[in-house]
Amino acid sequence: MMAKADIRPPDEKATGWRGSRDVWLMAAREALISSGVDAVKIQPLANQLQIARTSFYWFFKDRNALLDALLAEWDAKNTGAFVEACGAYSESIAESILNLIVVFHDEALFEPQLDFAIRGWAHQSDATAARVREADEVRLAAIVAMFERFGFSKDEADVRARTVYLTQIGYIAMQVSESTASRVARAPGYVKTFCGQAPTPNELARFHARLKFDPSAHG
Repeated sequence: MMAKADIRPPDEKATGWRGSRDVWLMAAREALISSGVDAVKIQPLANQLQIARTSFYWFFKDRNALLDALLAEWDAKNTGAFVEACGAYSESIAESILNLIVVFHDEALFEPQLDFAIRGWAHQSDATAARVREADEVRLAAIVAMFERFGFSKDEADVRARTVYLTQIGYIAMQVSESTASRVARAPGYVKTFCGQAPTPNELARFHARLKFDPSAHG
């Protein structure tokens, strides 16, 4: 779970502290994740932060500007993580997929709850739905390019990329909850299913190291 937005101490309230752009944005993100886009409103956020409503306008023109900032932050972080992982160095397609699986495990890189909340918002907003479709296209294109880099034909790369990506979106949509040990244990099987090639022991060792996961401690 994400940390709650910092609440300023009483002495800062008395001096007219306005918060910061990041504080307002963090509070908005928490509201979006916990209660949906309808909860992202200026006065309730101001009440939560114990900051005057007028302080909001030092950082954002209006509520729409805040919502746009939320979308931009989501896209930069979550889609950016996909693109970076797909382009990262690897010795094989199996290791490339492991690089991508790391993203799915690390909320510092990719926030599944935020993705879920944005997709829920998309059901209420055509503009947000369009942004989600654009992000999905960018993510899929990155995975397709990853497969093509290792010699897969365009058509095969497309189908395999969709298998990888739609599996992950399914995890998000179903809000699957499973232990790290269980999910890591399934990783070699997922890799073989996705690309037809099992990861080598060295590739798995590097994967476990990136996750700071010790298989021997989990039987």
